[in-house]
Amino acid sequence: MDPRPAATPADPLRWGFLATGKIARTVADDLALLPEHRMVAVGSRSAESAASFAAEHAPGATAHGSYEALVADPGVEVVYVASPHAFHLEHARLALEAGKHVLVEKPVALRATDAEEMVALARERGLFLMEAMWTACHPVVLAVAARLATGELGRPRHVRGELGFRVDAEPGDRMLDPALGASALLDMGIYPLTLAHLLLGEPVGLTATADLSERGIDLDVVVTARHADGALSTSSASMTSWSDQAAAIATDRGRITFEGQFHHPSRAWFTPVPDGSDNDSTLEVAPEEIVPAEPPLGTGYTHELREVARCLAAGETESPLVPHARTLAVMRTLDEARALAGVRFPDDPAD
Repeated sequence: MDPRPAATPADPLRWGFLATGKIARTVADDLALLPEHRMVAVGSRSAESAASFAAEHAPGATAHGSYEALVADPGVEVVYVASPHAFHLEHARLALEAGKHVLVEKPVALRATDAEEMVALARERGLFLMEAMWTACHPVVLAVAARLATGELGRPRHVRGELGFRVDAEPGDRMLDPALGASALLDMGIYPLTLAHLLLGEPVGLTATADLSERGIDLDVVVTARHADGALSTSSASMTSWSDQAAAIATDRGRITFEGQFHHPSRAWFTPVPDGSDNDSTLEVAPEEIVPAEPPLGTGYTHELREVARCLAAGETESPLVPHARTLAVMRTLDEARALAGVRFPDDPAD
């Protein structure tokens, strides 16, 4: 892939938004904070929805009444796929076959085989593809990972994360409809699982249990994983209750905690336990802030958008922050956890 000149306000990276739901609106608000990025087109299944979205988020952007028209728009360089999970492969394929680079909302697909097909097509076409896993691009999370990699904070032995909130929606809502990929694991559990992958690597052993709805989707789920060198992770997600939406990393020298929701934290802290404390937590010293290279901007989606622009300017077809290998590894973990929990989607292949 030939490099694209670095995006600037005079020559912004030109985005096309595929779908106009809640996540697209949130990402559009963050994109508006970046003068070197511009939404030039939006596509929806209805011309009215596309026009309304463009008027609210990007006046002057072209509104397309179909996804096919959006990906054919010659002014669009990168397509952001924001449709429900069940349609990610179809819509990413549409964009890639039209010669567009793609940022696809997480989870990248419903299952690992679909994600593998998506990655293979991007590589075949020589196009950029990235899952919109904003956590992996977030400066605070990156600072934590970098400090852990040096060994100065100790060896991580346990990563815990939970994300949950009540979903009060109609049965046909994408959060509750199996045909649209509804799943607490895929919607929320992917965040603590990604954090565990980022810090501990792909699991070598897994257990999972869930409470299922009458339609067979996981409303509450807990995944426990064993990683290399015996490190453990516990990840939980809920669509029925309000969790503290927190994460913590226990090392053999202390613990790391996050301020704010862990998947887009405002700050992070390391609290060491001095040698010779004899397990007496009262001897902990004052926490040290883990300072990121740059402060978080906006809600946090800005950083994944900037990473796309950086990769295109470098001629990279995948991001080192969200590499295809990790995206596929997380999808394999989701597949295994879903199977252990007894969750199936209508179009899952027969066993």
